[in-house]
Amino acid sequence: MSLTNNLDTILVIDFGSQFTQLIARRIREAGVFSEIIKYKNLNKFLSNKNIKGIILSGGPLNVNTKKIKINKKIFNLNIPILGICFGHQIISKIFGGKVKQAKYREFGNAEIKKKMKSPLTKNFFTKNKNNVWMSHSDIVYKVPKNFKVIASSKNSKFAIIGNLIKKIYGVQFHPEVSHTVNGKIIIKNFLFNICKIKKNWLPKNQKINLINEIKKQVGNNKVVCGLSGGVDSSVVALILNKAIGKNLTCIFVNNGLLRKNEAKQVLTDFKKKLNINLVYVNAEKQFLKKLYNVKDPEKKRKIIGNLFIKIFEKYSKKIKKVKFLAQGTLYPDLIESKSVTGSTTSKIKSHHNVGGLPKKMKLELLEPLKFLFKDEVRKLGLELKLPKEILLRHPFPGPGLAIRIPGQVTNEKIKILKEADYYFIDLLKKNNLYHKIWQAYAALLPVKTVGVMGDNRTYEYICLLRAITSQDGMTADFFNFDKKFQQIISNKIINNIRGINRVVYDITSKPPSTIELE
Repeated sequence: MSLTNNLDTILVIDFGSQFTQLIARRIREAGVFSEIIKYKNLNKFLSNKNIKGIILSGGPLNVNTKKIKINKKIFNLNIPILGICFGHQIISKIFGGKVKQAKYREFGNAEIKKKMKSPLTKNFFTKNKNNVWMSHSDIVYKVPKNFKVIASSKNSKFAIIGNLIKKIYGVQFHPEVSHTVNGKIIIKNFLFNICKIKKNWLPKNQKINLINEIKKQVGNNKVVCGLSGGVDSSVVALILNKAIGKNLTCIFVNNGLLRKNEAKQVLTDFKKKLNINLVYVNAEKQFLKKLYNVKDPEKKRKIIGNLFIKIFEKYSKKIKKVKFLAQGTLYPDLIESKSVTGSTTSKIKSHHNVGGLPKKMKLELLEPLKFLFKDEVRKLGLELKLPKEILLRHPFPGPGLAIRIPGQVTNEKIKILKEADYYFIDLLKKNNLYHKIWQAYAALLPVKTVGVMGDNRTYEYICLLRAITSQDGMTADFFNFDKKFQQIISNKIINNIRGINRVVYDITSKPPSTIELE
């Protein structure tokens, strides 16, 4: 199911690259609607007149394997096509070129040099060269007939090729990643210079399309919305309120794994400020009992997901004609929990509202935002006039503090962590750092260490702090605090919270790590 069926679209064919979603995101950033499909499902879209361009993604396979079968009819549709990395090699092979394993693999930065002008590379090069991000072990070593060489690198003689008449291009590097200088220009040139598509993907358009889709899907039935008070579920609540009004009931479950004072804040925001029908359920004891002695992170997520659903189903029985459960699931949630397109990308972890859900549910899922990235959700929230104190909050995981306490979750650990997280976030706000950071949090590691406080020996937990910068949550880097801030927050946590005697800072990017610990 796509977001909309009536917009001019750039179709992204997924061959299993972890960067496929970044391609879609770059297209949307440029103001154009894009949709990702699995390469095996391409035949279903060949007759769609709204497709104005096709991008073939990268992928882990070899083009010479018999596993890859793509309908060659797409190359006769007179639709512009761009192949990226693996897609570049597919185009080359189909049109009579040759691909082989490279003598030297290229992973990371590489310099490419301009060989000729093309609509794809207009304003891309600086002094006839550019730095790009390569990630491949195979190369095109024979160019197909009627294709021109547009650029070369030291190890990839045919780094950019193109059939300018058919408007079919291939690039060996990844223009969608931020490491490629002017990579967005390649994407925009393909959209506007080659596909001649017009901008159609704006928050206002999204709002109208989503409201219409919700009305069509829900009809006269009623919907319960799992509300956490975070950006995602808040935007879902507002868009549902616009679409179905009184047929919406929000259920806020306090699972005891929320941040300090969060339950009180959510009730104030949604009952008083937004005037949305809200049912409050205090289930702290239930969740803690279910998590007793559970250490495996996947089990935690599934336990939490299952219990949420049971509570939603229980309270929905009190409301007549409830058919749907609405959630704030986003595109990155689907990507990490499973391959949304069914491609060969690996599952990273189960999100409690995706992979953590029970197989059998009495309510149908309604996930209006499941094909949106985080920044798109925030823009939609602005369009819906969501209060900025909610809109600009850092992301908070559905399983809450349970996945910020590796190992067994106890009431004592939760109390300690709530205080540490509160001091960290409060200090970020006081130092005008909160809005410079995508997400920040404290975690409590399952390790105790020896310390000395007031000439006495202590044996207490390690508090880990994490703060990252990101655009969409798909990739991230750690925020570089100055030494003074680090000293202040370390002292504040250790001096004010019994149970912590050591503070460490996580300086790992995503990838290789994920943003959350579990």
